Amino acid sequence: MLNWLFGTSANSGADMYIDLGTANTLIAIREKGIVLNEPSQVMVSMTNAKKRKVLGIGLEGIEVSKKNPGHIITIKPVSDGVIADFDATRLMMQYFISKVLKAHNITRPKVVVSMPYGVTEVEKKAVIEACRSAGASRTFLIDEPMASAIGAGLPIKEASGQMIIDIGGGTTEIAVIALADIVYCEPLKMGGHKFDEAIIRYLKDTKKLVITEDLAEYLKIELGTALPKKNIRSIEIEARDLNTGFPRKQVITSEEIGLALSDSIQTIVHSILNAIEKTPPELVSDIIDNGIVLAGGGALIKEMCAKIEMEVRIPVRVADNPLTAIALGGEKVLSDPDLLDKIQLEV
Repeated sequence: MLNWLFGTSANSGADMYIDLGTANTLIAIREKGIVLNEPSQVMVSMTNAKKRKVLGIGLEGIEVSKKNPGHIITIKPVSDGVIADFDATRLMMQYFISKVLKAHNITRPKVVVSMPYGVTEVEKKAVIEACRSAGASRTFLIDEPMASAIGAGLPIKEASGQMIIDIGGGTTEIAVIALADIVYCEPLKMGGHKFDEAIIRYLKDTKKLVITEDLAEYLKIELGTALPKKNIRSIEIEARDLNTGFPRKQVITSEEIGLALSDSIQTIVHSILNAIEKTPPELVSDIIDNGIVLAGGGALIKEMCAKIEMEVRIPVRVADNPLTAIALGGEKVLSDPDLLDKIQLEV
């Protein structure tokens, strides 16, 4: 009723979808697919104690930063799935939306934005205002786990319970879905960035090496594993010795990176067990039959499925396109106005 009163029915569909992620922002256009995938970053310089001068956003900002590395501050507007800097978020969304509108000759689009489960009213209104100021005629909000489940191809409209686990850059969301509704969701401030921090901390403590975030991410991708003792591999890196301050070469194994990640992964496993415990028994039976689906960048960590299966005793598989599952789901929603009406969030 509220949606009808305020004119937010989606009965004519929408034009653009935005995945406002901690690590990356993705934008999809109806019938054209994903047209933008850029880092969720704003590069600024401080002209005085209070005023920030924006030098670049997304990929453009990274190029600017490479040319002037010592004079730029990198702002990540979204942290752990929460909008940490409202002004930077507004500027970033305006920039990305305007870039897409110009490239594809679109005016006054209806926009769908996915947000982490359980966001505040303040965050909802901030995103809607950012879209409006960038030229959107109307903005609909949906939950990220729902978009991820749709993108992973789960039959979310059916009565049968489905479990999707989206391990993103800032958050992990463990959701149980049935009849196009999130029956239960366990949101966790644990994701790829926490994995990187764990690797940095582990190598500092055990190897006396100081590594960058970029190197930590590289090691996570190349050597990250949920089962440290299995199929051990190694890479030689060069990083700063904590004691001498000079560069030092060091061989790092997948076993070591797996140990670095073990506490974080175990936290996710415990949250999955907690989510199952709080899910209605009849839906748990469905999940056992249907299996669990992993999405997000964290789903690509080697042996993640095997680790969860060992602990939870339910089959686990990775979505076909885990890195873009949310954006693919959002794009599908653009062409299904009835579904959008069912899953959009109240504002």
